[in-house]
Amino acid sequence: MRVGSFVLAAQFPGQGQGEALHRAVRTAEVAEEAGLDAVWLAEHHFVPYGTCPSAVTLAALLLGRTRRLRVGTAVSVLPTVHPVALGEQAALLHVTSGGRFSLGVGRGGPWVDLEVFGTGLSAYEHGFPESLDLLMRWLREPSVSASGERFAFREVPVVPRPSEALTETPGPEVVVACTSPASVRLAAERGLPMLLGMHVGDEEKAEMVALWRRCARAAGRPGEEVRDAAHVSAGVCQIADRRADAAEALLKAMPGWFRQGLDAHVTVDDRARRMRDPLAYTELLCGLHPVGDPRLCADRLAATSERTGITRFALLVEGSGDLAATEENVRRLGAEVLPHLG
Repeated sequence: MRVGSFVLAAQFPGQGQGEALHRAVRTAEVAEEAGLDAVWLAEHHFVPYGTCPSAVTLAALLLGRTRRLRVGTAVSVLPTVHPVALGEQAALLHVTSGGRFSLGVGRGGPWVDLEVFGTGLSAYEHGFPESLDLLMRWLREPSVSASGERFAFREVPVVPRPSEALTETPGPEVVVACTSPASVRLAAERGLPMLLGMHVGDEEKAEMVALWRRCARAAGRPGEEVRDAAHVSAGVCQIADRRADAAEALLKAMPGWFRQGLDAHVTVDDRARRMRDPLAYTELLCGLHPVGDPRLCADRLAATSERTGITRFALLVEGSGDLAATEENVRRLGAEVLPHLG
């Protein structure tokens, strides 16, 4: 089982953006010290929900600050960037880090980002498969051309080529954020592992893994690839000597962050949207994920793995909103939870 931290660089009420980013960097540094497997970085634009606008840029910084830790994006929002530009960045990080970079990609949402970056709503609603396929070709082939609906260009060489890195894999790992049966099928047909969100529980994640396997087999993916797919489960982790204290730390801080951060999202076409109730959502997360004493947290992770078949976790550890408390949470995760997991 591989356990990593999920970092949003969340700006809690009363905090500055620099404070949120400093906590994000320290979380990664402490994660390596504590023996965690990875750090996964979220990407958001124009909202305090997350103050990191470029997960791949922050990943570059953290790969330079660490020596062992795997660093991944969770996720780079593909509809707002050119897939070749993102592919070049991913290849660069794969080669220069010795293969420690993972590229997580997703559709994002129908946000004003699409207007600001000039890609338009169609890139979100229809263009994700074309972008994903072009990205994968860039990361796997020596030269690439395109003749699709959104991207058309003559053949150009891939520089740097990910396959020239002295690593065990020919290119960076690519993970796809999946929130619907359509996105599960898309990932499965390409043999790409899924990143499953922290808002869904074990039963739904198990169903998505089962659907992925069926679709992957139907698409003719190799049996070994289907069996060994390393999906990632996102969640929340807060450790205290008593479960009530761990939940209280999150219930004091996270609703305010959710209220401020989620309410700031603006849709590109002014479509109506319904925001989750911040308190109810926090309570839901406390019930779904490892929130409590170390033994409870270990048992919760083990149970999720057994029920879903997922063996990789990306755990939000900054839910208290406090730097010192976040560092302690990460250290306890490494020292008091990981030993129980094997």
